[in-house]
Amino acid sequence: MKATNQELVSHLVDLTKKNLERSKQFDTLSEAQLNWKPSPEKWSILECMEHLNRYGDFYIPEFERRFAHAKQSKSKRFRSIWLGEYFAQSVAAQPKLNKMKTFDYMNPVGSKLTKAHLDKFQSQQGQLIEILENAIHLDFNKTKSSISISKWITIKIGDALRVVIYHNERHIEQAEKVRSKIRQT
Repeated sequence: MKATNQELVSHLVDLTKKNLERSKQFDTLSEAQLNWKPSPEKWSILECMEHLNRYGDFYIPEFERRFAHAKQSKSKRFRSIWLGEYFAQSVAAQPKLNKMKTFDYMNPVGSKLTKAHLDKFQSQQGQLIEILENAIHLDFNKTKSSISISKWITIKIGDALRVVIYHNERHIEQAEKVRSKIRQT
C-alpha cells in the first residue's frame, strides 16, 4: 500500500468508525443472545468482541508508546513493507474468509463474558480513532511496532495499524453472521 499519511489516517479512521457503528447494533441484544453460539466450535458475538479486546489490550498501549517517541514525518507518504502487507491482507475481511487458528492466549472460548466486553471493544475503537488523529503528522514509515505474536518482530506502525483495524473489521463481520442466525432461531 502506498498512500499519504493523510490518506492512510483517513482510511483507517473511517474503517474504525464503521467498526464502532456496526458493533453498536449488538447493544440491543440480551446477554444470552450475545453469548449464543451457532455451534460449539464457532464463536459467539461476545467471544468475537473479547478476542478483539485482547488484541486491543496489546496494540493500543504499543501504539501510544511508539507514537510518544515518534518523529515528525518528512516524507508524508506511507509505503507498506512486504511483511506488513502480508499480515494486513491475511486478516482483512473478504467475501469468503479464510479460516485462521488463533493463539491460545487470544482465544476467548470458555471465558465468562458480559455486555461489559462489548462496551470495552467500543471504548477501544474510540481510543484507536484518537491515536490515529493525534498521529497524523508523525512518521508512519520509520516508527516501528512490535506485533502480538513476538515482540522481537517489528513492522512499520502504519502496517500494524492496518492489521489491527482490518482484523477488527473481519471479526465484526463474523459477529454479524452470528447475529443473523440468532434471528432465525
